[in-house]
Amino acid sequence: MALRSITSLVLLALLGAACADPTFGGTATPAPGISHATSADDLVLRWGHEGGFTPPEYQLTNLPAFSLYGDGTIVRPGPQIEIYPGPALPALEVVRVDEAGVQAILEAAFDAGLDSVDDLTDMGSVGVADAPETVFTLRAGGVDRSVRVYALGEMGGQLPGMPDEEFEARKALLGLVEALSSLESWLPQGSVTTSGVYETAGVRAFVSPYAAQASPPQEAIGWPLDVPLRGAGDDAGAGFRCVGVTGEDWSVLAPVVRQAHQLTPWTSDGRRFSLSFRPLLPGETGC
Repeated sequence: MALRSITSLVLLALLGAACADPTFGGTATPAPGISHATSADDLVLRWGHEGGFTPPEYQLTNLPAFSLYGDGTIVRPGPQIEIYPGPALPALEVVRVDEAGVQAILEAAFDAGLDSVDDLTDMGSVGVADAPETVFTLRAGGVDRSVRVYALGEMGGQLPGMPDEEFEARKALLGLVEALSSLESWLPQGSVTTSGVYETAGVRAFVSPYAAQASPPQEAIGWPLDVPLRGAGDDAGAGFRCVGVTGEDWSVLAPVVRQAHQLTPWTSDGRRFSLSFRPLLPGETGC
């Protein structure tokens, strides 16, 4: 997708006010503009990868690549430390954009067809096995829908038998992914206001029996909460249980988790467990 110029984005956003639903999502943006909810917990636009040939713990702890909320907050992956094993908590950063930036982002999403394109999941036309789906969610301008596109980034040119409409839609959505991954390069000047480390309000802790590592030996950490890990939480499938940790429990657990890494054994009632952590994003609670 060739992104429109900033001038075009702003003009088209103004024109979009004529057809936007002013009551969508509760508190709407003042006209002119694409209507959207304005709360810090209201998701407006998101994309990320789901599925593919990955281990269960990755599927359970997988985070979106981009989440825009109603107040202009964006949560996305931050710089990752290149060490093994990696930290128990992934690095996330928060970026805030003003309303002009939100409108430009939403116009790009509508321009890419998120409000109208059908799901593109025909395995036969893509010809790629075990690839993830790219999942987009849009809640703005009277639209509330998710679009799942199989193997969006794995395909090169147009494959034999792929309809032109599907190929063009895929190109547009891939262009949107690229645009959302480089906001500072095309958003209106000054619309990115602040950035910093995202401080989560809690985690989903996925518990499984500990599998000892041959090398190097790992130092265990004691589970600091009163509820023992054995049998705790809800069944999450694939041999995992999910324990939601928020509030005062998170204030106790957080500094301990920050000392751990992905292979750390956790002890509880004389037993060892493996824990994988998925930070909660705005508006999320527990498991």
